[in-house]
Amino acid sequence: MERRVPRMTARLRLALICAVGLALAAPAASAASQEIPKTPPAAQQAPSDDVLAPRNARSGRDIYADFRAGLADPSCPTGGSPRWKQHFANAPRRMASANDDVLPLFGYVVDAVREAHLPTEYALIPFVESGYRAGARSPSGPAGLWQFIGTTARNHDVPMRTGYDGRLSPVDSTRAAVRYLKTLHGMFAGDWRLAVMAYNAGEYRVLGSLRRAGQNARNAKPETLPGLSPITHAYVQKLRALSCLLEQADDREEWMRSLDRPVAHLDAQVLPASVKSLDAFAKMRGLDAAQLRRFNPAFEGGRVTPRKDITLRVLAPVPVDDGARVAIDAPAKPAAESTPSPVAGRASAAAGP
Repeated sequence: MERRVPRMTARLRLALICAVGLALAAPAASAASQEIPKTPPAAQQAPSDDVLAPRNARSGRDIYADFRAGLADPSCPTGGSPRWKQHFANAPRRMASANDDVLPLFGYVVDAVREAHLPTEYALIPFVESGYRAGARSPSGPAGLWQFIGTTARNHDVPMRTGYDGRLSPVDSTRAAVRYLKTLHGMFAGDWRLAVMAYNAGEYRVLGSLRRAGQNARNAKPETLPGLSPITHAYVQKLRALSCLLEQADDREEWMRSLDRPVAHLDAQVLPASVKSLDAFAKMRGLDAAQLRRFNPAFEGGRVTPRKDITLRVLAPVPVDDGARVAIDAPAKPAAESTPSPVAGRASAAAGP
Protein backbone atom coordinates (compact mmCIF):
# COMPACT_ATOMS: atom_id res chain seq x y z
CA MET A 1 0.00 0.00 0.00
CA GLU A 2 1.34 3.43 -0.92
CA ARG A 3 2.03 5.71 2.02
CA ARG A 4 1.26 9.41 1.63
CA VAL A 5 3.88 11.94 2.73
CA PRO A 6 2.45 15.06 4.38
CA ARG A 7 2.82 18.20 2.34
CA MET A 8 5.61 20.52 3.41
CA THR A 9 4.54 24.02 4.45
CA ALA A 10 5.94 27.00 2.57
CA ARG A 11 7.74 28.26 5.68
CA LEU A 12 9.42 24.93 6.26
CA ARG A 13 10.50 24.72 2.60
CA LEU A 14 12.10 28.18 2.85
CA ALA A 15 13.98 27.22 6.02
CA LEU A 16 15.36 24.08 4.40
CA ILE A 17 16.50 25.94 1.28
CA CYS A 18 18.40 28.48 3.39
CA ALA A 19 20.05 25.73 5.43
CA VAL A 20 21.21 23.86 2.31
CA GLY A 21 22.55 27.05 0.77
CA LEU A 22 24.63 27.84 3.86
CA ALA A 23 25.98 24.29 3.97
CA LEU A 24 27.13 24.44 0.33
CA ALA A 25 28.67 27.89 0.67
CA ALA A 26 30.84 27.00 3.65
CA PRO A 27 33.01 24.32 1.94
CA ALA A 28 33.42 26.51 -1.13
CA ALA A 29 34.68 29.38 0.97
CA SER A 30 37.02 27.05 2.84
CA ALA A 31 38.37 25.59 -0.42
CA ALA A 32 38.90 29.07 -1.82
CA SER A 33 40.91 30.05 1.24
CA GLN A 34 43.17 26.97 0.76
CA GLU A 35 43.52 27.24 -3.03
CA ILE A 36 47.06 26.50 -4.25
CA PRO A 37 48.59 29.53 -5.97
CA LYS A 38 48.84 29.19 -9.72
CA THR A 39 52.26 28.57 -11.22
CA PRO A 40 53.67 31.91 -12.32
CA PRO A 41 54.07 32.46 -16.07
CA ALA A 42 57.22 30.99 -17.59
CA ALA A 43 58.50 34.49 -18.31
CA GLN A 44 58.50 35.23 -14.56
CA GLN A 45 60.41 32.10 -13.60
CA ALA A 46 64.16 31.86 -13.40
CA PRO A 47 65.52 30.26 -16.59
CA SER A 48 66.80 26.71 -16.23
CA ASP A 49 70.02 25.32 -17.66
CA ASP A 50 67.97 23.56 -20.35
CA VAL A 51 66.60 26.87 -21.58
CA LEU A 52 70.05 28.44 -21.73
CA ALA A 53 71.69 25.47 -23.46
CA PRO A 54 72.09 25.72 -27.25
CA ARG A 55 69.38 23.78 -29.04
CA ASN A 56 71.49 22.84 -32.05
CA ALA A 57 73.91 20.67 -30.04
CA ARG A 58 73.75 17.90 -27.48
CA SER A 59 76.19 15.79 -25.53
CA GLY A 60 77.70 12.71 -27.10
CA ARG A 61 76.80 10.93 -23.87
CA ASP A 62 73.13 11.61 -24.58
CA ILE A 63 73.40 9.94 -27.99
CA TYR A 64 75.13 6.95 -26.42
CA ALA A 65 72.52 6.72 -23.65
CA ASP A 66 69.69 6.82 -26.20
CA PHE A 67 71.35 4.03 -28.16
CA ARG A 68 71.74 1.80 -25.12
CA ALA A 69 68.23 2.49 -23.89
CA GLY A 70 66.78 1.31 -27.21
CA LEU A 71 68.60 -2.02 -27.54
CA ALA A 72 66.39 -5.10 -27.82
CA ASP A 73 69.24 -7.34 -26.66
CA PRO A 74 71.70 -5.39 -24.49
CA SER A 75 73.49 -8.51 -23.24
CA CYS A 76 76.78 -9.56 -24.80
CA PRO A 77 77.28 -13.30 -25.33
CA THR A 78 80.43 -14.63 -23.71
CA GLY A 79 83.11 -14.72 -26.34
CA GLY A 80 80.94 -13.25 -29.06
CA SER A 81 82.57 -13.13 -32.45
CA PRO A 82 86.28 -12.24 -32.11
CA ARG A 83 86.56 -11.91 -35.88
CA TRP A 84 83.89 -9.21 -36.18
CA LYS A 85 84.89 -7.47 -32.97
CA GLN A 86 88.35 -7.08 -34.44
CA HIS A 87 86.91 -6.01 -37.79
CA PHE A 88 84.85 -3.19 -36.24
CA ALA A 89 87.26 -2.33 -33.42
CA ASN A 90 87.74 1.22 -34.65
CA ALA A 91 84.00 2.08 -34.41
CA PRO A 92 84.27 3.25 -30.77
CA ARG A 93 87.48 5.13 -31.60
CA ARG A 94 85.73 6.98 -34.43
CA MET A 95 82.85 7.91 -32.14
CA ALA A 96 85.38 9.27 -29.66
CA SER A 97 87.00 11.52 -32.26
CA ALA A 98 85.66 15.07 -32.50
CA ASN A 99 87.11 15.24 -36.04
CA ASP A 100 84.94 12.38 -37.34
CA ASP A 101 81.36 12.88 -38.55
CA VAL A 102 80.21 9.48 -37.32
CA LEU A 103 78.76 10.51 -33.93
CA PRO A 104 76.36 13.21 -35.20
CA LEU A 105 75.26 10.89 -38.03
CA PHE A 106 74.84 8.01 -35.59
CA GLY A 107 72.76 10.28 -33.37
CA TYR A 108 70.53 11.18 -36.31
CA VAL A 109 69.91 7.53 -37.18
CA VAL A 110 69.34 6.55 -33.53
CA ASP A 111 66.71 9.30 -33.35
CA ALA A 112 65.00 8.02 -36.50
CA VAL A 113 64.99 4.41 -35.31
CA ARG A 114 63.62 5.29 -31.87
CA GLU A 115 60.95 7.56 -33.32
CA ALA A 116 59.78 4.53 -35.32
CA HIS A 117 59.71 2.45 -32.09
CA LEU A 118 62.34 0.06 -33.38
CA PRO A 119 65.32 -1.44 -31.53
CA THR A 120 68.54 0.51 -31.89
CA GLU A 121 70.43 -2.52 -33.18
CA TYR A 122 69.15 -1.24 -36.54
CA ALA A 123 71.11 1.99 -36.08
CA LEU A 124 74.29 -0.11 -36.37
CA ILE A 125 73.52 -1.21 -39.93
CA PRO A 126 75.31 1.77 -41.55
CA PHE A 127 78.51 0.73 -39.74
CA VAL A 128 78.27 -2.60 -41.56
CA GLU A 129 77.13 -1.21 -44.90
CA SER A 130 79.18 1.95 -45.33
CA GLY A 131 81.26 2.59 -42.23
CA TYR A 132 78.79 5.43 -41.53
CA ARG A 133 80.02 7.43 -44.50
CA ALA A 134 77.21 9.29 -46.24
CA GLY A 135 79.11 9.47 -49.53
CA ALA A 136 80.25 5.83 -49.64
CA ARG A 137 80.05 4.17 -53.05
CA SER A 138 80.68 0.52 -53.83
CA PRO A 139 82.26 -0.42 -57.19
CA SER A 140 79.37 -2.89 -57.62
CA GLY A 141 76.76 -0.13 -57.46
CA PRO A 142 75.36 0.39 -53.93
CA ALA A 143 75.74 3.87 -52.45
CA GLY A 144 75.20 5.91 -49.31
CA LEU A 145 74.91 5.19 -45.60
CA TRP A 146 72.61 2.25 -46.23
CA GLN A 147 74.21 1.09 -49.52
CA PHE A 148 71.04 0.98 -51.60
CA ILE A 149 71.28 -0.24 -55.17
CA GLY A 150 69.33 1.77 -57.73
CA THR A 151 66.41 -0.68 -57.93
CA THR A 152 65.98 -0.81 -54.16
CA ALA A 153 66.12 2.98 -53.96
CA ARG A 154 63.42 3.42 -56.58
CA ASN A 155 61.23 0.74 -54.96
CA HIS A 156 61.38 2.72 -51.73
CA ASP A 157 60.77 6.15 -53.26
CA VAL A 158 64.32 7.44 -52.85
CA PRO A 159 64.66 10.22 -55.46
CA MET A 160 67.35 9.80 -58.09
CA ARG A 161 67.72 12.37 -60.85
CA THR A 162 70.35 14.42 -62.63
CA GLY A 163 72.42 16.29 -60.06
CA TYR A 164 70.84 14.52 -57.08
CA ASP A 165 71.28 10.94 -55.86
CA GLY A 166 68.98 10.39 -52.88
CA ARG A 167 70.91 7.26 -51.87
CA LEU A 168 73.66 9.66 -50.78
CA SER A 169 71.20 11.73 -48.74
CA PRO A 170 71.10 10.66 -45.08
CA VAL A 171 67.62 12.19 -45.00
CA ASP A 172 66.11 10.30 -47.94
CA SER A 173 67.96 7.04 -47.44
CA THR A 174 67.39 6.87 -43.67
CA ARG A 175 63.70 7.59 -44.09
CA ALA A 176 63.43 4.76 -46.63
CA ALA A 177 65.57 2.33 -44.63
CA VAL A 178 63.69 2.90 -41.38
CA ARG A 179 60.34 2.56 -43.12
CA TYR A 180 61.47 -0.73 -44.70
CA LEU A 181 62.93 -2.01 -41.42
CA LYS A 182 59.68 -1.20 -39.66
CA THR A 183 57.84 -3.35 -42.21
CA LEU A 184 60.34 -6.20 -41.79
CA HIS A 185 60.20 -5.89 -38.01
CA GLY A 186 56.45 -6.45 -38.10
CA MET A 187 56.68 -9.17 -40.74
CA PHE A 188 59.10 -11.19 -38.60
CA ALA A 189 57.26 -10.82 -35.28
CA GLY A 190 59.62 -8.22 -33.88
CA ASP A 191 62.73 -10.42 -34.16
CA TRP A 192 65.45 -7.97 -35.17
CA ARG A 193 67.76 -10.82 -36.18
CA LEU A 194 65.35 -12.12 -38.82
CA ALA A 195 64.61 -8.57 -39.94
CA VAL A 196 68.26 -7.72 -40.61
CA MET A 197 68.77 -11.02 -42.41
CA ALA A 198 65.82 -10.08 -44.61
CA TYR A 199 67.28 -6.59 -45.05
CA ASN A 200 70.44 -8.21 -46.37
CA ALA A 201 69.04 -11.10 -48.41
CA GLY A 202 65.46 -10.07 -49.17
CA GLU A 203 62.37 -10.91 -47.15
CA TYR A 204 61.14 -13.67 -49.46
CA ARG A 205 64.37 -15.64 -49.15
CA VAL A 206 64.13 -15.56 -45.37
CA LEU A 207 60.44 -16.50 -45.45
CA GLY A 208 61.26 -19.42 -47.75
CA SER A 209 64.06 -20.53 -45.46
CA LEU A 210 61.70 -20.47 -42.47
CA ARG A 211 59.20 -22.65 -44.35
CA ARG A 212 61.87 -25.18 -45.34
CA ALA A 213 63.07 -25.38 -41.75
CA GLY A 214 59.53 -25.86 -40.42
CA GLN A 215 59.89 -22.73 -38.33
CA ASN A 216 57.99 -19.48 -38.04
CA ALA A 217 59.02 -16.01 -36.96
CA ARG A 218 57.98 -16.61 -33.35
CA ASN A 219 59.98 -19.79 -32.75
CA ALA A 220 62.79 -19.28 -35.26
CA LYS A 221 66.42 -20.07 -34.63
CA PRO A 222 68.03 -17.72 -37.17
CA GLU A 223 71.44 -19.38 -36.98
CA THR A 224 69.93 -22.68 -38.19
CA LEU A 225 68.02 -21.39 -41.22
CA PRO A 226 69.00 -23.26 -44.41
CA GLY A 227 69.61 -21.92 -47.89
CA LEU A 228 70.92 -18.49 -46.88
CA SER A 229 74.42 -17.30 -47.70
CA PRO A 230 77.14 -17.14 -45.03
CA ILE A 231 77.15 -13.35 -45.50
CA THR A 232 73.50 -13.17 -44.49
CA HIS A 233 74.13 -15.31 -41.40
CA ALA A 234 77.16 -13.16 -40.57
CA TYR A 235 75.03 -10.02 -40.66
CA VAL A 236 73.56 -10.79 -37.24
CA GLN A 237 77.02 -11.59 -35.86
CA LYS A 238 78.35 -8.25 -37.13
CA LEU A 239 75.61 -6.25 -35.44
CA ARG A 240 76.06 -8.20 -32.20
CA ALA A 241 79.79 -7.53 -32.30
CA LEU A 242 79.22 -3.81 -32.85
CA SER A 243 76.64 -3.66 -30.08
CA CYS A 244 79.01 -5.39 -27.67
CA LEU A 245 81.91 -3.14 -28.62
CA LEU A 246 79.85 -0.05 -27.83
CA GLU A 247 78.30 -1.61 -24.72
CA GLN A 248 81.70 -2.50 -23.30
CA ALA A 249 83.39 0.74 -24.31
CA ASP A 250 81.85 2.54 -21.35
CA ASP A 251 84.15 0.54 -19.08
CA ARG A 252 86.91 2.87 -20.23
CA GLU A 253 86.79 6.20 -18.43
CA GLU A 254 88.80 7.95 -21.14
CA TRP A 255 86.32 6.87 -23.82
CA MET A 256 83.34 8.12 -21.83
CA ARG A 257 85.09 11.45 -21.28
CA SER A 258 85.60 11.75 -25.02
CA LEU A 259 81.81 11.59 -25.52
CA ASP A 260 81.26 14.37 -23.02
CA ARG A 261 81.37 17.07 -25.68
CA PRO A 262 78.84 19.08 -27.71
CA VAL A 263 77.76 17.18 -30.83
CA ALA A 264 75.75 18.72 -33.66
CA HIS A 265 72.08 17.77 -33.32
CA LEU A 266 71.27 16.92 -36.93
CA ASP A 267 67.82 17.05 -38.44
CA ALA A 268 66.15 17.22 -41.83
CA GLN A 269 65.48 20.82 -42.86
CA VAL A 270 63.60 22.28 -45.78
CA LEU A 271 65.77 24.17 -48.24
CA PRO A 272 64.34 27.59 -49.13
CA ALA A 273 63.49 27.89 -52.83
CA SER A 274 65.92 30.78 -53.18
CA VAL A 275 68.95 28.69 -52.13
CA LYS A 276 71.08 27.57 -55.08
CA SER A 277 73.95 25.87 -53.24
CA LEU A 278 74.83 24.22 -49.95
CA ASP A 279 77.41 26.93 -49.35
CA ALA A 280 74.69 29.56 -49.61
CA PHE A 281 72.55 27.68 -47.09
CA ALA A 282 75.55 27.35 -44.76
CA LYS A 283 76.20 31.09 -44.98
CA MET A 284 72.52 31.84 -44.33
CA ARG A 285 72.51 29.68 -41.19
CA GLY A 286 76.05 30.35 -40.00
CA LEU A 287 77.09 26.71 -40.51
CA ASP A 288 80.37 25.05 -41.43
CA ALA A 289 80.06 24.79 -45.23
CA ALA A 290 82.56 21.93 -45.58
CA GLN A 291 80.77 19.87 -42.94
CA LEU A 292 77.39 20.58 -44.54
CA ARG A 293 78.68 19.27 -47.87
CA ARG A 294 79.99 16.11 -46.16
CA PHE A 295 76.58 15.50 -44.59
CA ASN A 296 74.80 16.03 -47.93
CA PRO A 297 76.78 14.46 -50.80
CA ALA A 298 73.51 13.81 -52.66
CA PHE A 299 73.77 17.33 -54.09
CA GLU A 300 76.34 16.94 -56.85
CA GLY A 301 79.07 19.56 -56.46
CA GLY A 302 77.07 21.13 -53.64
CA ARG A 303 74.68 22.63 -56.19
CA VAL A 304 70.95 22.87 -55.48
CA THR A 305 68.46 22.80 -58.34
CA PRO A 306 65.04 23.83 -56.97
CA ARG A 307 61.93 22.16 -58.37
CA LYS A 308 58.37 23.31 -57.87
CA ASP A 309 57.06 19.76 -57.50
CA ILE A 310 59.64 18.60 -54.93
CA THR A 311 60.49 19.78 -51.43
CA LEU A 312 64.26 19.57 -51.03
CA ARG A 313 65.65 18.68 -47.62
CA VAL A 314 69.13 18.96 -46.24
CA LEU A 315 70.71 17.39 -43.16
CA ALA A 316 72.06 20.12 -40.90
CA PRO A 317 72.33 21.10 -37.23
CA VAL A 318 68.95 22.03 -35.80
CA PRO A 319 68.57 25.82 -36.06
CA VAL A 320 68.34 27.68 -32.78
CA ASP A 321 64.82 28.91 -33.63
CA ASP A 322 63.84 25.36 -34.68
CA GLY A 323 61.76 26.93 -37.44
CA ALA A 324 62.81 24.71 -40.33
CA ARG A 325 62.52 21.30 -38.65
CA VAL A 326 60.60 18.58 -40.41
CA ALA A 327 59.84 15.07 -39.23
CA ILE A 328 62.62 12.61 -39.97
CA ASP A 329 60.15 9.98 -41.09
CA ALA A 330 57.83 12.27 -43.06
CA PRO A 331 57.59 10.52 -46.42
CA ALA A 332 58.00 12.48 -49.62
CA LYS A 333 54.81 10.75 -50.73
CA PRO A 334 52.56 8.18 -49.08
CA ALA A 335 53.94 4.67 -49.00
CA ALA A 336 52.23 1.56 -47.70
CA GLU A 337 54.24 -0.20 -45.01
CA SER A 338 52.23 -3.38 -45.16
CA THR A 339 53.24 -4.35 -48.69
CA PRO A 340 57.00 -3.90 -49.08
CA SER A 341 58.49 -4.03 -52.53
CA PRO A 342 60.54 -7.16 -53.14
CA VAL A 343 64.21 -6.39 -52.72
CA ALA A 344 67.01 -8.19 -54.46
CA GLY A 345 69.40 -9.77 -51.99
CA ARG A 346 72.42 -7.63 -51.32
CA ALA A 347 74.67 -10.47 -50.25
CA SER A 348 77.96 -8.79 -50.99
CA ALA A 349 80.97 -8.10 -48.85
CA ALA A 350 80.06 -5.30 -46.47
CA ALA A 351 82.28 -2.28 -46.11
CA GLY A 352 83.96 -1.96 -42.74
CA PRO A 353 84.32 1.32 -40.89
